[in-house]
Amino acid sequence: MNLLLIAIYVLTPAAVLWLCRKIPLLNKIGPVLLLYLCGLILGNSGLISEDTFKLQDLLVTIIIPLAIPLMLFSSNFLKWNIKSALITLATGVFAVICSIVAGYFIFEPLIGRDPVIGAQMDKIAGLLAGVYTGGTPNLAAIKIMLDVPNETYIMVHSYDMAISLIYLTFVLSVGIGLFRRFLNHSPKGKKESYKTKSATHTAISPNSEPVSNEFSDNPYKGFFTKSNLKQVFIAVGLSLLIFAVAGGLSFVLPKNMQMAVVILTITSLGIAASFVKRVREIKSSYDTGMYLVYIFSIVVASMADLTKLNLSGGIYVLLYIAFVIFISLGLQLILAKIFKLDADTVLISSVSLINSPPFVPLIATAMKNRDVIITGLTVGLVGYAVGNYLGFIIAAIL
Repeated sequence: MNLLLIAIYVLTPAAVLWLCRKIPLLNKIGPVLLLYLCGLILGNSGLISEDTFKLQDLLVTIIIPLAIPLMLFSSNFLKWNIKSALITLATGVFAVICSIVAGYFIFEPLIGRDPVIGAQMDKIAGLLAGVYTGGTPNLAAIKIMLDVPNETYIMVHSYDMAISLIYLTFVLSVGIGLFRRFLNHSPKGKKESYKTKSATHTAISPNSEPVSNEFSDNPYKGFFTKSNLKQVFIAVGLSLLIFAVAGGLSFVLPKNMQMAVVILTITSLGIAASFVKRVREIKSSYDTGMYLVYIFSIVVASMADLTKLNLSGGIYVLLYIAFVIFISLGLQLILAKIFKLDADTVLISSVSLINSPPFVPLIATAMKNRDVIITGLTVGLVGYAVGNYLGFIIAAIL
């Protein structure tokens, strides 16, 4: 069963990409969202058993650490607007905190009707502060710090997965276009249109042949040629080396710090490698990383079991979580307008905070804008660092 599931995960993205090229409507929907829907159907079809959970966790753990360096190698980080990223981080965290505190006072009287869940409202707020500025590692750490009962933790985590999935679907379907309508989506107010910018982006290889544009209609054309595969193997080997170094460092750290340190190390080494001209000009390194992101999309969606949600026991907790996610997104939109931030930076930072850094390459792919990857990863990594503190402090204050 595991071998069949691996085959489905690996081959489905190729089939979806082929269908997108053949069917214009599917191409408009995009492979990322289609793979997410495929994963949801697979995960809730009854074909996934408990025996496959470890395999899914393993794939998610491996795929993104390998994909991030591959997608960073060909990036030019001199384009990164540090000031904009820091402002985006500050406004994003501020929006999350405001929505959590406001939601607490709105839903506390309603949730308080349940004597068990109501008595833990401050702890629930702390859990949300940790997970929506950091990620699941922060959620687990705050559970231990605040001594949250297992049942409450599982309920919050399950609802978080469901609403985060809806949020991610919203971003992938209409959110990107909506934000670009209200905010400038060309960093620093550049005059060229996004379509022109993405269509003309090329890199020059040592032999002066243009590298295939990762956002072209068929970026995988000629992918399996001997010369291209040689460079892909070099890129994958370098990515594996970076992964090994980061994984080795994690063994000497406490478990609750491992995720942040691994991703931080991988990101730093991937950035450093991108400054080496020969690495930056490797053909198809981005396309290889992007395919791993496609695999990640279907795997992570297949892990969301919507049948396990206890809607009758914690409906107001579910509404509280939905309130926090979407109100914080709305506040970010308002603050971005005030501070004149660009749409792609704001949206990918919001996804990094709400869904965690591993989703950054996925959204960058949907945006067809790889220049925002480093900003999104940086925002998410800082969120990992401050999430435990914010969760504990907010729970204590409330």
